[in-house]
Amino acid sequence: MGIIKAITGAVGQAFADTWQEVFEPNDMGERTVFTNGVLIRKGQNVKGTDNTVSNGSVIHVYDNQMMLLVDGGKVVDYTAEPGYYTVSDSSMPSLFNGEFGDSLKEVFNRIKFGGETPVVQKVYYINLQEIKGIKFGTRNPINYFDSFYNAELFLRAHGTYSVKITNPLQFYAEAIPRNAERVEIEQINEQYLNEFLQALQAAINQMSADGTRISHVTSKALELGKYMANILDEEWSKMRGMEIQAVGLASISYDEESQRLINMRNEGAMLGTDFNVLRGMAIKNITEGVRDAGSNSAGAMNAFMGVGMGLNNMNATLGGLNSLQIPNDMQNMNVTAGMATGQTVANGWSCACGQTNSGKFCSNCGTPAPAPKKVWTCECGQANEGKFCSNCGKPAPMGPWTCTCGAVNEGKFCSNCGKARE
Repeated sequence: MGIIKAITGAVGQAFADTWQEVFEPNDMGERTVFTNGVLIRKGQNVKGTDNTVSNGSVIHVYDNQMMLLVDGGKVVDYTAEPGYYTVSDSSMPSLFNGEFGDSLKEVFNRIKFGGETPVVQKVYYINLQEIKGIKFGTRNPINYFDSFYNAELFLRAHGTYSVKITNPLQFYAEAIPRNAERVEIEQINEQYLNEFLQALQAAINQMSADGTRISHVTSKALELGKYMANILDEEWSKMRGMEIQAVGLASISYDEESQRLINMRNEGAMLGTDFNVLRGMAIKNITEGVRDAGSNSAGAMNAFMGVGMGLNNMNATLGGLNSLQIPNDMQNMNVTAGMATGQTVANGWSCACGQTNSGKFCSNCGTPAPAPKKVWTCECGQANEGKFCSNCGKPAPMGPWTCTCGAVNEGKFCSNCGKARE
């Protein structure tokens, strides 16, 4: 039993209208890969209940469809050419290969009906259009060695891919469950998705080996599709009669550690190549340090010492503060520190709260003014504030001194309160 071409396309539409019963494909959506044929009784314009093909039955095949005439799971005849066909008991299989050429005949010889007398035959259709929008997502991060960052990084990928049935007979034999009347891609996708994700990891690893930067993977969707095709198509085409058509990456994300390494490397590269950026960050850090030190009256001097040490280290490393063009008021840390800790300045004194005063107490917070420094002149002519001459090292003279209690003394201890001379 085989099929005979009756009319093709719309050439004989008037002829087709004369047939009272025609097998048509059941509803075939964009996600449908396989469906049964149903008998349409045109007189009542309804689907028949008996979908068994008999001698003389007329079958309608549309574009981008493969029709299979099946008996007991074995293919009796097929066509990949659109048109109307008549079933004939007396004819041999016609095997209309359409765009697939003679390659289908080789597969047909493996799965054809075994020569027994057909009893119950049915019509099935395979969707030859591209099946799009199959979602995927990596369950675990994929390792990716990036030679630019010189690090083993990890990424996750999410997106969709599409497949196309390129050998419908092979697809029917290997992918369609027995006795199935209708199959959506999601029903058979679990195994293929696992294989796809394995191939995706291999493809991404290959991109790594080819030197593609990890940040460029998203923009390489077309190349990734080619990688996938090279890895999967030979196996899927030979075993299942379908191929990967395209891979669309919706998002590429990195794990937390990889993101940290990337950010650190990028920051270092930016600072190393743009001196203005380095200068700006240095000034920003110094400014924040001065601000924080000024707000901490208890440890302000220590904080300013740390800032000063940092400036000295930077000066030694970068060849001088002038190379960074740091403002002069930031370089003069002694003046700044004095303002923050209650030191005497020109035209008065500055309190730790930031208020400049001329009286004995701060007009803002009431803190007393710092005691004035005692200045003495050494025999060598050097003016000093400490206990020893900064020029010759002689000790300060033991002249009269006034205790904090107000008593004037000449000895080492106050005659009024017993406090030792400072």
